[in-house]
Amino acid sequence: MKRKTKLLIWEIGCIFWITFAGALLHFAFELSEYWKPMALIAAVNESVWEHLKMYFWPGLAFALVQYTYAREYANNYWFGKVAALIITPALIIICYEAYIGYAAAAGVQPSLAAMLGIMFAGIITGQMTSYFILAAEPMSEQVRRLAPVGYAAIVGSFSLFTFFPPQVALFENYACYTYTGEYGILDDYEPYRIFARVDENGDMEEGLGMNYCASIKADAIKKLARQAG
Repeated sequence: MKRKTKLLIWEIGCIFWITFAGALLHFAFELSEYWKPMALIAAVNESVWEHLKMYFWPGLAFALVQYTYAREYANNYWFGKVAALIITPALIIICYEAYIGYAAAAGVQPSLAAMLGIMFAGIITGQMTSYFILAAEPMSEQVRRLAPVGYAAIVGSFSLFTFFPPQVALFENYACYTYTGEYGILDDYEPYRIFARVDENGDMEEGLGMNYCASIKADAIKKLARQAG
């Protein structure tokens, strides 16, 4: 099998892996019963920033595994991989903010299908960038030395900003298409709980399920009705 074909297969595999593992990381914090160390890699709220962790950490894990098998025929390996890990979240942020701005201007609710499309576009673009860099001729040593700086910057950012988030929209909890004024690890996750759990008394508490936004809106309507009555 030709070198470029092997590299392309790896990158396509990475697209599927990031999609699968990222979906798991979306729910990992709740499934861990909000275990603080899990917050390093799992999304802790519905902000744009926290969703980016779902693409970064699976991508980094895949890069470490791929290196074992592809290092003999891949050029510029670590530079190509860090380029993908930077391009994917950057493109998602740009496209997402543009789409949200459009939806607000048009007076329409953001579409889940459009959100997923933005996600896939970011992942595919990142991995194809990685492919072209790995398949290219060797770059200069000066260029390849930039890779460790990139890894340090993004690993540090994703590790730090969950626990000390800047108070800007990128980091604000955007639950059910509404900014809540919350950042980082939330004080109360019960309004957003999806899965059932056993409480401290040993009783089973039902979660809200995947349609928790509808449940939240229904509860809000009931609350307003009681106040009006």
